[in-house]
Amino acid sequence: MPGENLSRDEAHERAALLTVDSYEVALDVRSAVGDSGSAGAEPRTFRSVTTIRFRSARAGAGTFADLIAPAVTRVTLNGRDLDPAAVFDGARIALDGLAEENTLVVDAQCAYSRTGEGLHRFVDPEDGEVYLYTQYEPADARRVFANFEQPDLKAPYRFEVTAPEGWNVWSNGAEESRTGASGGHVWRFAETKPISTYITCVVAGPYHYVTDTYRRGDLEIPLGAMCRKGLAKHFDADDVFLVTKQGLDFFHEAFDFPYPFGKYDQAFVPEYNLGAMENPGMVTFREEYIYRGKVTRAAYERRANVILHEMAHMWFGDLVTMRWWDDLWLKESFADFMGSFSMVEATRFTGGWITFANNRKAWAYRADQLPSTHPVTADIRDLEDAKLNFDGITYAKGAAVLKQLVAYAGREAFLEGARRYFKRHAYGNTTLGDLLAVLEETSGRDMKAWSRSWLETSGVNVLTPVVTYDGEGRVAELAVEQSGPAEARPHRAAVGLYRLEGGDLVRYARAEADITGARTVVAELAGAERPALVLVNDEDLTYGKVRFDEASLATLRAHLADVTDPLARALCWSALWNMTRDALLPAREFVALVLDFAGRESDIGVLQMLHAWARTSLVHFAAPEWRAEGGRVVAEGALRELRAAEPGSEHQLTWARFYAEVAAGDADFAFLEGLLAGTESVDGLDVDQELRWVLLEPLAAHGRADEEVLAAELARDDTASGKRHQVRCLAARPSAAVKAQAWAQVVESDQLSNALVEATIAGFGQPSQRELVAPYAVRYFEAVERVWAERSIQIGMDVVRGLFPMLQGDAATLAETDAWLAEHGSSAPALRRLVLEARDDLARALRAQECDGRA
Repeated sequence: MPGENLSRDEAHERAALLTVDSYEVALDVRSAVGDSGSAGAEPRTFRSVTTIRFRSARAGAGTFADLIAPAVTRVTLNGRDLDPAAVFDGARIALDGLAEENTLVVDAQCAYSRTGEGLHRFVDPEDGEVYLYTQYEPADARRVFANFEQPDLKAPYRFEVTAPEGWNVWSNGAEESRTGASGGHVWRFAETKPISTYITCVVAGPYHYVTDTYRRGDLEIPLGAMCRKGLAKHFDADDVFLVTKQGLDFFHEAFDFPYPFGKYDQAFVPEYNLGAMENPGMVTFREEYIYRGKVTRAAYERRANVILHEMAHMWFGDLVTMRWWDDLWLKESFADFMGSFSMVEATRFTGGWITFANNRKAWAYRADQLPSTHPVTADIRDLEDAKLNFDGITYAKGAAVLKQLVAYAGREAFLEGARRYFKRHAYGNTTLGDLLAVLEETSGRDMKAWSRSWLETSGVNVLTPVVTYDGEGRVAELAVEQSGPAEARPHRAAVGLYRLEGGDLVRYARAEADITGARTVVAELAGAERPALVLVNDEDLTYGKVRFDEASLATLRAHLADVTDPLARALCWSALWNMTRDALLPAREFVALVLDFAGRESDIGVLQMLHAWARTSLVHFAAPEWRAEGGRVVAEGALRELRAAEPGSEHQLTWARFYAEVAAGDADFAFLEGLLAGTESVDGLDVDQELRWVLLEPLAAHGRADEEVLAAELARDDTASGKRHQVRCLAARPSAAVKAQAWAQVVESDQLSNALVEATIAGFGQPSQRELVAPYAVRYFEAVERVWAERSIQIGMDVVRGLFPMLQGDAATLAETDAWLAEHGSSAPALRRLVLEARDDLARALRAQECDGRA
């Protein structure tokens, strides 16, 4: 990986020298199905011929083009043949003696990918069909064609793809022609608008394809949606198109800039590393957003949010692009915010801000407390830094900060700023200053000061209410104290006062205030009657961890489920979880709150988060001596709620999944076996294929579903999804030989695809197998540097994060981590960052265990 890196300084130097006028890219992927026209043996390479026309600011200067390929057949610069062996080092093509106007032609053999980076090749085990798609961000287009791989060297692209017989092909531009070729067809696509390398795209294969049309006045946009043939029976394209049209309506109205990229295709593709990618005219999604079984409303909301997030990128990121990855937030923060904003205002998912407060911001709060925390506008030295900065700060904290900006500057000023930004910088590249300039124009606010506080500093503030009362029991003074590692920021926030009315906890007073400095008095609330609950950051206008005064905490211990407003309730849950993570609330107390009150939670997304948090509390934060008892208590509570849930409801399904995750004893496992065999049942619960795999994993992990049972289940579900589930369950079995095999497949070999690496890692570390996986702590620290050096960055990230010995959860593992960090000070910064983050999670878990042990 290090030889494939690109520094910011190199990119700036190249951008100052070059202007790129056009790309013509011709790919021949007939080899994807082998010589026989079937999946056959694994093909390694495809032909890629790239023609780049570009200008140089200095005649005679030198630069380089980017290409990662097994072989280069021919390189010509301005008609002059260059010796590939002399100019190509495996990652770069040296170019010397540039003219003012240049034409570079590179004929190469590029490699098919099995890691989801570059041109990924997937063989469907169900029918043997081959599917291809590209994924590039931040810098993997160079694995498919020669280019200048940085976001500020935009250019128009014209793609031509020669593909096998029976296939279809899509790219960013609309199809212009299709002609016959030996063993297939040649597809030619319209030239794109100027875009960056990382958002170009090709999708090819026998995909199932559905079409529709979006119309708005004189504007007509062809819509398409596709998936593998094996998933066609599950593909609810009508709902995808509904959300797509609602989003296009919203963004056209909000941005006053017509969608600029012609058609709008959306491909749901296999073995995808990301949630989705905003390639203009050809958005790609992970195919898990096509649901094979019953799922909850939260799953459909999540898919809608991702569709709208990617659509927002058509303007924030694709039309106007950051100059370098320092300003990644200019696209990701905005897309994350606009995804929720548009979803709430334009679709049926009107509770999207609840999910944002409870789910997305939890991701942000975690990331902002890691040793690797960084400002929203980050210092990105190179591509490895860029890859790791697709994190909770760039996405969720940035989005939360933008929500605060809307409260600070006003909704219309924010949207008018966006409109001017698009018109002023269309098809160009920008930095932070360009956006601040238009927002200052539209809001009249000092955006530079706001930016210094919110975008250019790191860390999360803590907001705590301090209330005093007069002799009549009314509020004499309510102040909000601001603390934490971050500097005191200006917050536009609401404070709500709640009281019990007929068993309900309802808000009876509210004040919105500018919270500045270490202490701010909220004068409007003086004289209010004594509240049972004080909720700082009511309505979730700002970004900061919330604490409670003692009286409010006592109220929540008794009445949390009685908070009638679902957003306020979600904010209370989030605050309690942050207290648990910060070792201020014992893990067993948080688990008890979940068991006491989660059964009455109306918002299914919040319920799913509560289950995830309760399991984390049990596995990592609970004192070791309480884990066994806690496991029994949680399993009993989960089964009780499963039986009590409304038959056939999404709550019932959610409790069933949680019960399977926390099943703790022989009676639990026998009940799961009965559900699978049909000898046990829960009224209204449909044990479909996806739920069957959920029930099988704990059985495999506890030695009650062996290889034969899992093979039989795969025969029942002989699909790509079934294979992933089987691989995870196989790796979960409680055997030293199984663990050795799983470790070897992931760490010592590169034969597994990215999806099967992910599945194997997910099965490897089971909470009930701490002693079984303990020997791999030493092996982890022996292997990570080699893995990072030899494998792709995506696989490297998966291994370093996924196999860190977190389950050991002891001081010895912490010491071993510290020793590795001390001995490997010169290791790749990105690798050290990943280990430092894991170390911080472990240290946090140990503090939480100590807190829980005192309970």
